[in-house]
Amino acid sequence: MTVAKSKRIFYFDALRTLAILSVIIVHVYAVTRIHVMADYGMIPSLRWIFSQIAGNCFRIGVPLFLMLAGALSLGRVWSIRDFLGKRIPRIVGPFLFWSLVTGSVAVIISYYFGFPFVNSFDMNSILEFFEGVFMATSPGFSPYWFFWMILGTYLIMPIFNKWLLHSELVEAEYFLAFWLITCLFDFTWNATFPIKLSYFTSPIGLSVAGYYLRHTERKILNNPYFALSMVIITVIATVIALTYLSSASEMYIFHRYSFPLAILVMSVFLLFKNFNKFNINLDFNEKVTKTVKGIIFAIAKYSYGIYLIQGLFLCIYVKIIPYTGFYSNFIIVFLLIVLSSMITMYILDKVPYVNRVIGAK
Repeated sequence: MTVAKSKRIFYFDALRTLAILSVIIVHVYAVTRIHVMADYGMIPSLRWIFSQIAGNCFRIGVPLFLMLAGALSLGRVWSIRDFLGKRIPRIVGPFLFWSLVTGSVAVIISYYFGFPFVNSFDMNSILEFFEGVFMATSPGFSPYWFFWMILGTYLIMPIFNKWLLHSELVEAEYFLAFWLITCLFDFTWNATFPIKLSYFTSPIGLSVAGYYLRHTERKILNNPYFALSMVIITVIATVIALTYLSSASEMYIFHRYSFPLAILVMSVFLLFKNFNKFNINLDFNEKVTKTVKGIIFAIAKYSYGIYLIQGLFLCIYVKIIPYTGFYSNFIIVFLLIVLSSMITMYILDKVPYVNRVIGAK
């Protein structure tokens, strides 16, 4: 099946914007959940429920990026050289640039302001710190695992693309059925399925799902009310399951490749894809609509760069902003990270040559 190259699609930008905002929300959750753990009970507080929705239902950020990679790249005619020659530099350049820049900033503010990125400032310790930055093991840089994961996904994509080019969508459904089994057994129940299904597992499974959901013509999957219902049902079921699986000393977290999140991320994808079928008039104010679309486009454009720098801003703001309340701190830290990342990307996007390696597209 050959898919012609398409122009920019708005719901892809909207999904990419949701993906990066979801990543930031989950990271803010990771440093704020300690303040609501005591709210757990037979009937948890609204703060506890809000925190768990933020930390679990918004864990769709990375899966959305993978689905978008598949929706945009799979099922198209391209050579391995052209694909890797275009995709790999797009992710490697910004990764190297921001690893060096944010790593250097982390060392400087650790030395002058006592931030806990680096504890010793001899050459060996600093070199070990930068090795940890690249390997996603240094404090504050664990989100960099995403680079290595997406790099591996791109390297396997030519194999899957060749298959999908010569396959019908029903064959993609066959693959996705087994992928969902791995989501259920490997990443939800943590149980061993009798048959080894490692070739069906995420993250490539999410990429194939993105390709399939973009092109499927099945009526139920293109019904916006079905997608909306699935989102609502999955969120409610997730909160109920989290209440059962958590305790007063531990807030349970679903794996990003778990079955509930697989269903949720696919439902969200379908909801955005078919949102215009609700026939809701959102153009009540042309100026407002244009502004909102401009913001969505800008965040989507800078999403990869934002991903690579938001961790540093998070560590800084968590240390310097005093705790005044769960909701206020959550919202303030989230907004400051988004604004700081956007401003940084916008400024550097105006600098010749530098704008090629900051992660803007």
